[in-house]
Amino acid sequence: MRQNRIRRGAAVAVAGVLAVGVLTACGGKNQVPSIGYGVDTVVASYNGGSTVGANGGAAAVFGRVITGFFYTGPDGQPVADTDTGTAKEVPGEAQTIQYRLNPDGVYSDGAPTSCDDLVMAWAARSGRFTKAGPGGPVPAFDAASTAGYSDIERVDCQPGSKDATVVFRPGRHYTAWKTLFGAGELMPAHVVAQAVQAPNVVAAIQSGDQGTVERIAEFWNNGWRLTPGKVDLTVLPSSGPYRIESFSAKDGLVLVQNERWWGNAARTPRIVVWDKNTDLKGKVEAKSIGVLDIGAGSLGEVSLDGLAAETVPGRGAEQLVLSTGGVLSNVNARRALALCTPRQELFDQLGHPGFETPKTGLGAGPLNSRTVQQDTLYYGAVTGAADKYKSVDVAGATAALKNAGVQNPTVRIGYVQPDERRAATVAKIAESCRAAGISVVDAGAADFSATQLAEGKVDAVLGGTASFPGPSGASVATEAAASLRTGQGLNFGRFGNGRYDAIADQLAAEDNSTTVLNLMTEQENLLWSEMPSIPLFANPRTIAFGDGMKNGIASPTRAGAGWNMDRWVLER
Repeated sequence: MRQNRIRRGAAVAVAGVLAVGVLTACGGKNQVPSIGYGVDTVVASYNGGSTVGANGGAAAVFGRVITGFFYTGPDGQPVADTDTGTAKEVPGEAQTIQYRLNPDGVYSDGAPTSCDDLVMAWAARSGRFTKAGPGGPVPAFDAASTAGYSDIERVDCQPGSKDATVVFRPGRHYTAWKTLFGAGELMPAHVVAQAVQAPNVVAAIQSGDQGTVERIAEFWNNGWRLTPGKVDLTVLPSSGPYRIESFSAKDGLVLVQNERWWGNAARTPRIVVWDKNTDLKGKVEAKSIGVLDIGAGSLGEVSLDGLAAETVPGRGAEQLVLSTGGVLSNVNARRALALCTPRQELFDQLGHPGFETPKTGLGAGPLNSRTVQQDTLYYGAVTGAADKYKSVDVAGATAALKNAGVQNPTVRIGYVQPDERRAATVAKIAESCRAAGISVVDAGAADFSATQLAEGKVDAVLGGTASFPGPSGASVATEAAASLRTGQGLNFGRFGNGRYDAIADQLAAEDNSTTVLNLMTEQENLLWSEMPSIPLFANPRTIAFGDGMKNGIASPTRAGAGWNMDRWVLER
Protein backbone atom coordinates (compact mmCIF):
# COMPACT_ATOMS: atom_id res chain seq x y z
CA MET A 1 0.00 0.00 0.00
CA ARG A 2 1.23 3.45 -0.87
CA GLN A 3 1.77 5.49 2.30
CA ASN A 4 1.62 9.27 1.97
CA ARG A 5 1.84 11.45 5.03
CA ILE A 6 -1.39 13.27 5.89
CA ARG A 7 -0.72 16.41 7.87
CA ARG A 8 -3.27 17.48 10.45
CA GLY A 9 -4.64 20.98 10.11
CA ALA A 10 -3.45 21.32 6.54
CA ALA A 11 -5.14 20.73 3.21
CA VAL A 12 -4.42 17.19 2.11
CA ALA A 13 -4.17 15.41 -1.22
CA VAL A 14 -7.25 13.22 -1.84
CA ALA A 15 -8.78 10.98 -4.67
CA GLY A 16 -11.31 8.66 -6.42
CA VAL A 17 -14.83 10.13 -6.59
CA LEU A 18 -18.39 9.75 -7.60
CA ALA A 19 -18.70 12.54 -10.14
CA VAL A 20 -21.84 14.11 -11.54
CA GLY A 21 -20.67 16.88 -13.81
CA VAL A 22 -18.25 19.59 -12.70
CA LEU A 23 -18.26 22.98 -10.99
CA THR A 24 -16.06 25.82 -12.10
CA ALA A 25 -13.00 26.37 -9.91
CA CYS A 26 -9.89 28.50 -9.95
CA GLY A 27 -6.59 27.73 -11.62
CA GLY A 28 -7.99 25.82 -14.58
CA LYS A 29 -9.32 22.96 -12.45
CA ASN A 30 -12.94 22.00 -11.95
CA GLN A 31 -14.58 21.10 -8.68
CA VAL A 32 -16.26 17.71 -8.52
CA PRO A 33 -19.81 18.28 -7.20
CA SER A 34 -20.27 14.87 -5.56
CA ILE A 35 -17.83 12.99 -3.32
CA GLY A 36 -18.14 9.36 -2.27
CA TYR A 37 -17.34 8.79 1.42
CA GLY A 38 -16.62 5.17 2.34
CA VAL A 39 -16.70 4.31 6.03
CA ASP A 40 -16.76 0.92 7.76
CA THR A 41 -19.71 1.52 10.03
CA VAL A 42 -23.31 0.43 9.66
CA VAL A 43 -25.78 3.31 9.34
CA ALA A 44 -28.71 2.20 11.48
CA SER A 45 -30.20 5.30 13.12
CA TYR A 46 -30.28 9.07 12.75
CA ASN A 47 -30.19 9.35 16.55
CA GLY A 48 -26.58 9.25 17.72
CA GLY A 49 -27.58 9.27 21.37
CA SER A 50 -29.39 5.96 21.15
CA THR A 51 -27.64 2.63 21.55
CA VAL A 52 -28.34 1.70 17.93
CA GLY A 53 -27.24 5.09 16.59
CA ALA A 54 -24.04 5.31 18.63
CA ASN A 55 -22.98 1.78 17.69
CA GLY A 56 -24.01 2.50 14.10
CA GLY A 57 -21.48 5.28 13.66
CA ALA A 58 -23.87 8.24 13.67
CA ALA A 59 -21.01 10.48 14.83
CA ALA A 60 -18.98 9.63 11.72
CA VAL A 61 -21.87 10.10 9.31
CA PHE A 62 -24.22 12.72 10.75
CA GLY A 63 -21.85 15.07 12.59
CA ARG A 64 -22.45 17.76 9.94
CA VAL A 65 -26.15 16.95 9.59
CA ILE A 66 -27.24 17.03 13.24
CA THR A 67 -25.00 19.61 14.87
CA GLY A 68 -24.41 20.29 18.56
CA PHE A 69 -22.61 22.70 20.84
CA PHE A 70 -19.42 20.66 20.47
CA TYR A 71 -18.01 18.18 17.97
CA THR A 72 -15.13 15.71 18.21
CA GLY A 73 -12.01 17.20 16.63
CA PRO A 74 -9.28 15.26 14.79
CA ASP A 75 -7.25 14.70 17.95
CA GLY A 76 -10.31 13.40 19.80
CA GLN A 77 -10.95 16.57 21.75
CA PRO A 78 -14.32 18.38 22.06
CA VAL A 79 -14.36 21.54 19.92
CA ALA A 80 -16.94 24.31 20.26
CA ASP A 81 -19.34 24.75 17.33
CA THR A 82 -20.40 28.37 17.62
CA ASP A 83 -22.65 28.09 14.56
CA THR A 84 -24.95 26.00 16.76
CA GLY A 85 -24.62 28.29 19.75
CA THR A 86 -22.52 29.04 22.79
CA ALA A 87 -22.04 27.22 26.07
CA LYS A 88 -20.29 28.63 29.10
CA GLU A 89 -19.84 27.61 32.69
CA VAL A 90 -21.05 30.27 35.12
CA PRO A 91 -20.23 30.76 38.81
CA GLY A 92 -22.59 29.33 41.35
CA GLU A 93 -22.93 26.93 44.26
CA ALA A 94 -23.95 24.16 41.86
CA GLN A 95 -22.19 23.60 38.55
CA THR A 96 -24.20 25.56 35.99
CA ILE A 97 -23.82 25.80 32.22
CA GLN A 98 -25.62 28.44 30.18
CA TYR A 99 -26.47 27.41 26.63
CA ARG A 100 -27.59 29.89 24.01
CA LEU A 101 -28.63 28.65 20.60
CA ASN A 102 -27.83 30.76 17.55
CA PRO A 103 -30.76 33.16 16.97
CA ASP A 104 -30.64 32.28 13.26
CA GLY A 105 -30.74 28.53 13.93
CA VAL A 106 -33.48 26.72 12.04
CA TYR A 107 -34.03 23.15 10.95
CA SER A 108 -34.23 22.30 7.28
CA ASP A 109 -38.01 21.93 7.65
CA GLY A 110 -38.29 25.54 8.83
CA ALA A 111 -38.73 24.88 12.57
CA PRO A 112 -36.41 26.97 14.77
CA THR A 113 -33.86 25.23 16.95
CA SER A 114 -34.83 25.63 20.59
CA CYS A 115 -33.97 24.64 24.14
CA ASP A 116 -36.66 21.96 23.80
CA ASP A 117 -33.95 19.93 22.04
CA LEU A 118 -31.72 20.10 25.12
CA VAL A 119 -34.53 19.14 27.48
CA MET A 120 -35.35 16.08 25.40
CA ALA A 121 -31.67 15.09 25.12
CA TRP A 122 -31.31 15.33 28.90
CA ALA A 123 -34.52 13.38 29.55
CA ALA A 124 -33.42 10.61 27.19
CA ARG A 125 -29.90 10.36 28.58
CA SER A 126 -30.50 11.03 32.29
CA GLY A 127 -31.74 7.57 33.25
CA ARG A 128 -34.52 9.13 35.32
CA PHE A 129 -37.44 8.00 33.25
CA THR A 130 -38.53 4.38 33.52
CA LYS A 131 -41.43 2.21 32.47
CA ALA A 132 -42.86 -1.04 33.76
CA GLY A 133 -40.90 -4.15 32.80
CA PRO A 134 -41.36 -7.86 33.43
CA GLY A 135 -39.08 -7.76 36.49
CA GLY A 136 -39.76 -4.20 37.59
CA PRO A 137 -38.99 -0.73 36.21
CA VAL A 138 -36.71 -0.54 33.15
CA PRO A 139 -35.29 2.53 31.36
CA ALA A 140 -37.85 4.13 29.06
CA PHE A 141 -35.14 5.45 26.73
CA ASP A 142 -32.63 3.16 25.04
CA ALA A 143 -29.75 5.57 25.63
CA ALA A 144 -26.23 4.61 24.67
CA SER A 145 -24.93 6.24 27.83
CA THR A 146 -26.12 8.34 30.74
CA ALA A 147 -22.60 9.65 31.52
CA GLY A 148 -22.78 13.30 32.53
CA TYR A 149 -26.50 13.61 31.85
CA SER A 150 -27.30 11.59 34.97
CA ASP A 151 -25.44 14.26 36.99
CA ILE A 152 -27.76 17.03 35.73
CA GLU A 153 -30.40 18.08 38.23
CA ARG A 154 -32.53 20.02 35.75
CA VAL A 155 -32.59 21.91 32.46
CA ASP A 156 -34.37 25.25 32.75
CA CYS A 157 -36.10 26.08 29.49
CA GLN A 158 -39.14 27.99 28.32
CA PRO A 159 -40.58 26.00 25.41
CA GLY A 160 -39.43 27.48 22.11
CA SER A 161 -36.71 29.62 23.71
CA LYS A 162 -33.14 29.83 22.45
CA ASP A 163 -31.78 29.78 26.01
CA ALA A 164 -31.28 26.93 28.45
CA THR A 165 -29.66 26.73 31.86
CA VAL A 166 -28.31 23.34 32.86
CA VAL A 167 -27.85 22.84 36.61
CA PHE A 168 -25.95 19.85 37.95
CA ARG A 169 -26.74 17.99 41.13
CA PRO A 170 -25.36 19.42 44.39
CA GLY A 171 -21.83 18.29 45.06
CA ARG A 172 -21.22 17.12 41.49
CA HIS A 173 -18.85 18.83 39.08
CA TYR A 174 -18.78 17.00 35.77
CA THR A 175 -15.38 17.80 34.29
CA ALA A 176 -16.22 16.53 30.79
CA TRP A 177 -19.31 18.73 30.36
CA LYS A 178 -18.16 19.72 26.87
CA THR A 179 -19.00 16.19 25.70
CA LEU A 180 -22.71 16.84 26.37
CA PHE A 181 -25.30 18.03 23.81
CA GLY A 182 -22.87 17.32 21.00
CA ALA A 183 -22.95 16.73 17.26
CA GLY A 184 -25.04 13.82 16.10
CA GLU A 185 -26.96 13.67 19.40
CA LEU A 186 -29.02 16.90 19.76
CA MET A 187 -32.19 15.66 18.10
CA PRO A 188 -35.18 17.72 16.85
CA ALA A 189 -37.73 17.83 19.68
CA HIS A 190 -40.40 19.38 17.46
CA VAL A 191 -40.50 16.22 15.34
CA VAL A 192 -41.17 14.14 18.45
CA ALA A 193 -43.79 16.56 19.76
CA GLN A 194 -45.68 16.26 16.49
CA ALA A 195 -45.34 12.47 16.45
CA VAL A 196 -46.75 12.06 19.98
CA GLN A 197 -49.35 14.82 19.44
CA ALA A 198 -48.10 17.06 22.23
CA PRO A 199 -47.73 20.87 22.11
CA ASN A 200 -44.07 20.43 23.11
CA VAL A 201 -41.89 17.90 24.89
CA VAL A 202 -40.81 20.28 27.68
CA ALA A 203 -44.13 20.39 29.55
CA ALA A 204 -44.50 16.60 29.56
CA ILE A 205 -40.93 16.05 30.77
CA GLN A 206 -41.00 18.76 33.42
CA SER A 207 -44.35 17.57 34.79
CA GLY A 208 -43.44 13.89 34.57
CA ASP A 209 -46.46 13.01 32.43
CA GLN A 210 -45.83 9.26 32.32
CA GLY A 211 -47.96 8.44 29.30
CA THR A 212 -46.56 11.22 27.13
CA VAL A 213 -42.98 10.55 28.26
CA GLU A 214 -43.34 6.89 27.28
CA ARG A 215 -44.58 7.91 23.83
CA ILE A 216 -41.66 10.35 23.52
CA ALA A 217 -39.27 7.54 24.50
CA GLU A 218 -40.81 5.14 21.99
CA PHE A 219 -40.22 7.59 19.15
CA TRP A 220 -36.75 8.54 20.43
CA ASN A 221 -35.80 4.85 20.50
CA ASN A 222 -37.28 3.77 17.18
CA GLY A 223 -38.64 6.69 15.16
CA TRP A 224 -35.25 7.61 13.69
CA ARG A 225 -34.07 4.13 12.71
CA LEU A 226 -32.83 3.98 9.14
CA THR A 227 -33.40 1.23 6.61
CA PRO A 228 -32.24 1.65 3.00
CA GLY A 229 -35.20 2.30 0.73
CA LYS A 230 -37.56 3.09 3.60
CA VAL A 231 -36.82 6.66 4.63
CA ASP A 232 -39.38 9.20 5.84
CA LEU A 233 -37.66 12.54 5.26
CA THR A 234 -40.31 14.42 7.26
CA VAL A 235 -38.83 13.09 10.51
CA LEU A 236 -35.20 13.73 9.44
CA PRO A 237 -34.79 17.52 9.40
CA SER A 238 -31.22 18.78 9.54
CA SER A 239 -29.62 21.38 11.81
CA GLY A 240 -26.33 21.35 9.90
CA PRO A 241 -24.81 22.20 6.53
CA TYR A 242 -25.98 18.89 5.02
CA ARG A 243 -29.34 17.13 5.03
CA ILE A 244 -30.43 13.66 3.97
CA GLU A 245 -31.84 13.50 0.45
CA SER A 246 -32.22 9.71 0.10
CA PHE A 247 -30.95 6.37 1.36
CA SER A 248 -30.94 3.20 -0.72
CA ALA A 249 -28.80 0.11 -1.16
CA LYS A 250 -28.13 1.04 -4.79
CA ASP A 251 -27.34 4.75 -4.44
CA GLY A 252 -26.03 4.95 -0.87
CA LEU A 253 -26.87 7.54 1.76
CA VAL A 254 -27.07 10.81 -0.16
CA LEU A 255 -26.40 14.05 1.72
CA VAL A 256 -27.00 17.39 0.00
CA GLN A 257 -26.53 21.01 0.99
CA ASN A 258 -29.07 22.23 3.52
CA GLU A 259 -30.48 25.39 1.95
CA ARG A 260 -31.64 26.68 5.35
CA TRP A 261 -28.24 26.35 7.03
CA TRP A 262 -27.30 29.71 8.52
CA GLY A 263 -23.52 29.18 8.66
CA ASN A 264 -20.98 28.88 5.86
CA ALA A 265 -22.48 26.73 3.11
CA ALA A 266 -21.13 23.24 2.56
CA ARG A 267 -18.47 23.55 -0.12
CA THR A 268 -19.37 20.37 -2.02
CA PRO A 269 -23.05 20.10 -3.02
CA ARG A 270 -23.36 16.36 -2.52
CA ILE A 271 -21.76 13.66 -0.35
CA VAL A 272 -22.63 10.00 -0.91
CA VAL A 273 -21.96 7.80 2.13
CA TRP A 274 -21.15 4.16 1.40
CA ASP A 275 -21.29 2.20 4.66
CA LYS A 276 -20.30 -1.31 5.72
CA ASN A 277 -23.44 -2.79 4.19
CA THR A 278 -22.30 -1.83 0.69
CA ASP A 279 -19.50 -3.33 -1.36
CA LEU A 280 -16.83 -0.93 -0.13
CA LYS A 281 -14.02 -2.81 -1.83
CA GLY A 282 -15.89 -2.70 -5.14
CA LYS A 283 -16.60 1.01 -4.71
CA VAL A 284 -12.91 1.71 -4.07
CA GLU A 285 -11.83 -0.28 -7.11
CA ALA A 286 -14.46 1.46 -9.25
CA LYS A 287 -13.05 4.80 -8.06
CA SER A 288 -16.41 5.81 -6.60
CA ILE A 289 -14.76 6.74 -3.30
CA GLY A 290 -13.16 10.14 -2.75
CA VAL A 291 -12.71 9.74 1.01
CA LEU A 292 -12.09 6.39 2.68
CA ASP A 293 -12.03 5.68 6.43
CA ILE A 294 -11.66 2.00 7.33
CA GLY A 295 -10.00 -0.34 9.78
CA ALA A 296 -6.52 -1.05 8.42
CA GLY A 297 -6.46 -4.34 6.53
CA SER A 298 -10.21 -4.81 6.72
CA LEU A 299 -10.62 -4.82 2.93
CA GLY A 300 -7.62 -7.07 2.34
CA GLU A 301 -5.71 -6.52 -0.88
CA VAL A 302 -7.28 -3.52 -2.56
CA SER A 303 -5.78 -0.95 -4.91
CA LEU A 304 -5.77 2.58 -3.54
CA ASP A 305 -4.43 4.11 -6.73
CA GLY A 306 -5.46 7.74 -6.95
CA LEU A 307 -5.83 7.96 -3.17
CA ALA A 308 -3.33 9.44 -0.74
CA ALA A 309 -3.56 7.00 2.15
CA GLU A 310 -2.16 6.89 5.65
CA THR A 311 -2.55 4.23 8.32
CA VAL A 312 -2.49 5.57 11.87
CA PRO A 313 -3.28 4.20 15.33
CA GLY A 314 -6.80 5.25 16.27
CA ARG A 315 -8.32 6.37 19.54
CA GLY A 316 -10.65 3.39 19.55
CA ALA A 317 -9.61 0.27 21.48
CA GLU A 318 -9.67 -2.89 19.35
CA GLN A 319 -10.95 -5.44 21.84
CA LEU A 320 -12.97 -8.52 22.60
CA VAL A 321 -16.08 -7.54 24.55
CA LEU A 322 -17.16 -10.60 26.51
CA SER A 323 -20.53 -11.86 27.64
CA THR A 324 -20.95 -12.27 31.37
CA GLY A 325 -23.53 -15.00 30.78
CA GLY A 326 -23.55 -18.36 29.07
CA VAL A 327 -20.26 -20.17 28.67
CA LEU A 328 -18.35 -17.12 29.97
CA SER A 329 -20.54 -16.46 33.01
CA ASN A 330 -17.81 -17.61 35.38
CA VAL A 331 -14.99 -15.09 35.69
CA ASN A 332 -12.41 -17.87 35.49
CA ALA A 333 -13.72 -18.82 32.05
CA ARG A 334 -13.19 -15.23 30.90
CA ARG A 335 -9.70 -15.25 32.39
CA ALA A 336 -8.95 -18.48 30.58
CA LEU A 337 -9.85 -16.91 27.24
CA ALA A 338 -7.63 -13.91 28.06
CA LEU A 339 -4.72 -16.16 29.03
CA CYS A 340 -4.77 -17.99 25.70
CA THR A 341 -5.38 -14.90 23.54
CA PRO A 342 -2.05 -14.05 21.84
CA ARG A 343 -2.17 -10.31 22.49
CA GLN A 344 1.49 -9.63 21.63
CA GLU A 345 1.32 -11.71 18.45
CA LEU A 346 -1.91 -10.02 17.39
CA PHE A 347 -0.31 -6.62 17.84
CA ASP A 348 2.87 -7.66 16.02
CA GLN A 349 1.02 -9.07 13.01
CA LEU A 350 -2.20 -7.05 12.83
CA GLY A 351 -2.00 -4.10 15.20
CA HIS A 352 0.32 -1.72 13.38
CA PRO A 353 0.16 -2.31 9.62
CA GLY A 354 1.78 0.34 7.50
CA PHE A 355 3.32 2.44 10.25
CA GLU A 356 6.43 2.12 12.35
CA THR A 357 5.69 1.22 15.96
CA PRO A 358 6.27 4.30 18.12
CA LYS A 359 8.20 3.94 21.35
CA THR A 360 5.45 5.66 23.32
CA GLY A 361 1.90 6.86 22.76
CA LEU A 362 -0.88 5.45 20.63
CA GLY A 363 0.11 2.21 18.91
CA ALA A 364 3.14 1.56 21.11
CA GLY A 365 2.57 -2.14 21.76
CA PRO A 366 -0.50 -4.10 22.84
CA LEU A 367 -3.20 -2.03 24.50
CA ASN A 368 -3.38 -2.66 28.23
CA SER A 369 -6.47 -0.66 29.12
CA ARG A 370 -10.08 -0.33 28.02
CA THR A 371 -10.49 3.23 29.29
CA VAL A 372 -7.04 4.84 29.53
CA GLN A 373 -5.35 5.68 26.24
CA GLN A 374 -1.68 5.03 25.59
CA ASP A 375 -0.71 8.69 25.14
CA THR A 376 -1.98 9.79 28.56
CA LEU A 377 0.33 10.51 31.48
CA TYR A 378 -1.41 7.89 33.61
CA TYR A 379 -1.25 4.96 31.21
CA GLY A 380 2.08 3.42 32.17
CA ALA A 381 1.46 3.79 35.88
CA VAL A 382 -1.99 2.21 36.00
CA THR A 383 -1.75 -0.78 33.65
CA GLY A 384 0.62 -3.12 35.47
CA ALA A 385 -2.10 -5.74 35.96
CA ALA A 386 -2.05 -6.41 32.19
CA ASP A 387 1.44 -7.93 32.33
CA LYS A 388 -0.02 -11.31 33.33
CA TYR A 389 -1.91 -11.40 30.03
CA LYS A 390 0.77 -10.17 27.65
CA SER A 391 1.94 -13.60 26.50
CA VAL A 392 0.02 -16.81 25.95
CA ASP A 393 -0.22 -19.00 29.07
CA VAL A 394 -1.82 -22.31 28.06
CA ALA A 395 -1.23 -23.92 31.44
CA GLY A 396 -2.79 -20.94 33.20
CA ALA A 397 -5.76 -20.98 30.84
CA THR A 398 -6.28 -24.70 31.41
CA ALA A 399 -6.17 -24.22 35.19
CA ALA A 400 -8.61 -21.31 35.01
CA LEU A 401 -11.06 -23.42 33.00
CA LYS A 402 -10.81 -26.15 35.63
CA ASN A 403 -11.54 -23.59 38.36
CA ALA A 404 -14.55 -22.40 36.35
CA GLY A 405 -15.88 -25.94 36.15
CA VAL A 406 -16.12 -25.62 32.37
CA GLN A 407 -14.92 -28.36 30.02
CA ASN A 408 -14.08 -27.82 26.35
CA PRO A 409 -16.09 -24.61 25.97
CA THR A 410 -17.00 -23.15 22.59
CA VAL A 411 -16.68 -19.37 22.31
CA ARG A 412 -18.45 -17.67 19.39
CA ILE A 413 -16.84 -14.36 18.35
CA GLY A 414 -19.01 -12.02 16.31
CA TYR A 415 -18.11 -9.01 14.17
CA VAL A 416 -19.45 -7.27 11.06
CA GLN A 417 -18.26 -8.93 7.86
CA PRO A 418 -16.52 -8.54 5.52
CA ASP A 419 -13.45 -7.68 7.57
CA GLU A 420 -10.29 -9.56 6.68
CA ARG A 421 -8.26 -8.25 9.61
CA ARG A 422 -10.87 -9.28 12.15
CA ALA A 423 -11.28 -12.65 10.46
CA ALA A 424 -7.51 -13.15 10.83
CA THR A 425 -7.72 -12.04 14.47
CA VAL A 426 -10.35 -14.66 15.28
CA ALA A 427 -8.35 -17.32 13.44
CA LYS A 428 -5.22 -16.57 15.47
CA ILE A 429 -7.14 -16.63 18.74
CA ALA A 430 -8.73 -19.94 17.73
CA GLU A 431 -5.36 -21.47 16.93
CA SER A 432 -3.84 -20.31 20.19
CA CYS A 433 -6.75 -21.25 22.47
CA ARG A 434 -7.21 -24.71 20.98
CA ALA A 435 -4.27 -25.90 23.06
CA ALA A 436 -6.12 -24.86 26.23
CA GLY A 437 -9.25 -26.78 25.25
CA ILE A 438 -11.24 -23.74 24.11
CA SER A 439 -12.91 -23.94 20.70
CA VAL A 440 -13.19 -20.47 19.16
CA VAL A 441 -15.77 -20.10 16.39
CA ASP A 442 -15.86 -17.28 13.85
CA ALA A 443 -19.43 -15.96 14.14
CA GLY A 444 -18.90 -12.90 11.94
CA ALA A 445 -21.79 -11.98 9.65
CA ALA A 446 -22.77 -9.16 7.31
CA ASP A 447 -25.84 -8.43 9.44
CA PHE A 448 -24.06 -8.83 12.78
CA SER A 449 -25.00 -6.40 15.54
CA ALA A 450 -23.41 -6.00 18.96
CA THR A 451 -26.88 -6.47 20.47
CA GLN A 452 -26.48 -10.18 19.68
CA LEU A 453 -24.07 -10.38 22.61
CA ALA A 454 -26.79 -9.39 25.08
CA GLU A 455 -29.18 -11.78 23.33
CA GLY A 456 -26.83 -14.72 23.88
CA LYS A 457 -26.32 -15.36 20.17
CA VAL A 458 -22.55 -14.89 20.49
CA ASP A 459 -20.13 -15.01 23.42
CA ALA A 460 -17.86 -12.13 22.41
CA VAL A 461 -17.82 -9.15 20.07
CA LEU A 462 -14.67 -8.16 18.21
CA GLY A 463 -14.86 -4.42 17.65
CA GLY A 464 -13.63 -1.03 18.72
CA THR A 465 -14.50 1.03 21.79
CA ALA A 466 -18.08 0.27 22.89
CA SER A 467 -18.15 -2.55 20.28
CA PHE A 468 -18.23 -0.01 17.43
CA PRO A 469 -17.64 -1.74 14.08
CA GLY A 470 -16.03 1.39 12.57
CA PRO A 471 -14.62 4.73 13.79
CA SER A 472 -14.50 4.93 17.59
CA GLY A 473 -12.79 6.59 20.50
CA ALA A 474 -12.07 10.13 21.68
CA SER A 475 -9.56 11.77 23.97
CA VAL A 476 -12.24 11.94 26.68
CA ALA A 477 -13.10 8.37 27.66
CA THR A 478 -16.82 8.79 28.34
CA GLU A 479 -17.90 6.14 25.81
CA ALA A 480 -15.22 3.72 26.96
CA ALA A 481 -16.34 4.00 30.58
CA ALA A 482 -20.02 3.91 29.66
CA SER A 483 -19.57 0.67 27.76
CA LEU A 484 -18.67 -1.09 31.02
CA ARG A 485 -21.02 0.65 33.43
CA THR A 486 -23.96 -1.23 34.88
CA GLY A 487 -27.15 -0.78 32.88
CA GLN A 488 -25.73 1.35 30.06
CA GLY A 489 -27.01 0.73 26.54
CA LEU A 490 -23.48 0.24 25.22
CA ASN A 491 -22.74 -2.37 27.89
CA PHE A 492 -23.61 -5.23 25.54
CA GLY A 493 -21.83 -7.80 27.71
CA ARG A 494 -24.06 -6.88 30.68
CA PHE A 495 -21.09 -6.49 33.01
CA GLY A 496 -22.03 -5.13 36.40
CA ASN A 497 -19.74 -4.15 39.25
CA GLY A 498 -20.71 -1.63 41.91
CA ARG A 499 -17.14 -0.65 42.73
CA TYR A 500 -16.33 -0.05 39.06
CA ASP A 501 -19.42 2.17 38.78
CA ALA A 502 -18.45 4.15 41.87
CA ILE A 503 -14.91 4.71 40.55
CA ALA A 504 -16.22 5.81 37.13
CA ASP A 505 -18.60 8.26 38.79
CA GLN A 506 -15.86 9.67 41.01
CA LEU A 507 -13.41 10.03 38.12
CA ALA A 508 -15.99 12.04 36.16
CA ALA A 509 -15.85 14.78 38.80
CA GLU A 510 -12.28 14.44 40.08
CA ASP A 511 -9.44 16.84 39.26
CA ASN A 512 -6.83 15.88 41.89
CA SER A 513 -4.10 14.07 39.96
CA THR A 514 -3.05 11.82 42.84
CA THR A 515 -6.63 10.74 43.47
CA VAL A 516 -7.15 10.17 39.74
CA LEU A 517 -4.00 8.00 39.58
CA ASN A 518 -5.12 5.89 42.53
CA LEU A 519 -8.65 5.47 41.19
CA MET A 520 -7.49 4.56 37.70
CA THR A 521 -5.06 2.00 39.09
CA GLU A 522 -7.80 0.41 41.18
CA GLN A 523 -10.14 0.45 38.19
CA GLU A 524 -7.64 -1.26 35.89
CA ASN A 525 -6.82 -3.90 38.50
CA LEU A 526 -10.54 -4.59 38.87
CA LEU A 527 -11.11 -4.89 35.13
CA TRP A 528 -8.18 -7.23 34.59
CA SER A 529 -9.52 -9.33 37.45
CA GLU A 530 -13.18 -9.40 36.35
CA MET A 531 -12.33 -9.48 32.59
CA PRO A 532 -15.45 -7.98 30.95
CA SER A 533 -13.33 -7.41 27.85
CA ILE A 534 -9.86 -8.12 26.48
CA PRO A 535 -8.08 -5.09 24.98
CA LEU A 536 -5.85 -5.93 22.03
CA PHE A 537 -4.39 -2.79 20.41
CA ALA A 538 -5.19 0.76 19.35
CA ASN A 539 -7.49 0.25 16.36
CA PRO A 540 -5.37 1.10 13.29
CA ARG A 541 -7.26 3.21 10.76
CA THR A 542 -6.50 3.66 7.08
CA ILE A 543 -7.69 7.10 6.01
CA ALA A 544 -7.39 8.13 2.38
CA PHE A 545 -8.28 11.20 0.35
CA GLY A 546 -8.51 11.52 -3.40
CA ASP A 547 -5.96 13.41 -5.49
CA GLY A 548 -7.01 17.03 -5.69
CA MET A 549 -8.82 17.10 -2.35
CA LYS A 550 -8.57 20.19 -0.20
CA ASN A 551 -9.29 20.26 3.53
CA GLY A 552 -9.21 16.50 4.02
CA ILE A 553 -7.90 16.04 7.55
CA ALA A 554 -7.47 12.61 9.12
CA SER A 555 -9.42 11.96 12.30
CA PRO A 556 -8.92 8.46 13.76
CA THR A 557 -11.75 9.04 16.26
CA ARG A 558 -15.46 8.34 16.64
CA ALA A 559 -16.14 11.30 14.29
CA GLY A 560 -14.08 9.74 11.50
CA ALA A 561 -12.77 11.51 8.42
CA GLY A 562 -16.22 13.06 7.95
CA TRP A 563 -15.83 15.36 10.94
CA ASN A 564 -15.38 18.36 8.56
CA MET A 565 -17.01 17.05 5.39
CA ASP A 566 -18.66 20.42 4.78
CA ARG A 567 -15.18 21.85 4.03
CA TRP A 568 -14.19 19.18 1.49
CA VAL A 569 -13.37 20.39 -2.02
CA LEU A 570 -12.22 17.95 -4.68
CA GLU A 571 -10.70 19.46 -7.82
CA ARG A 572 -9.69 17.78 -11.04
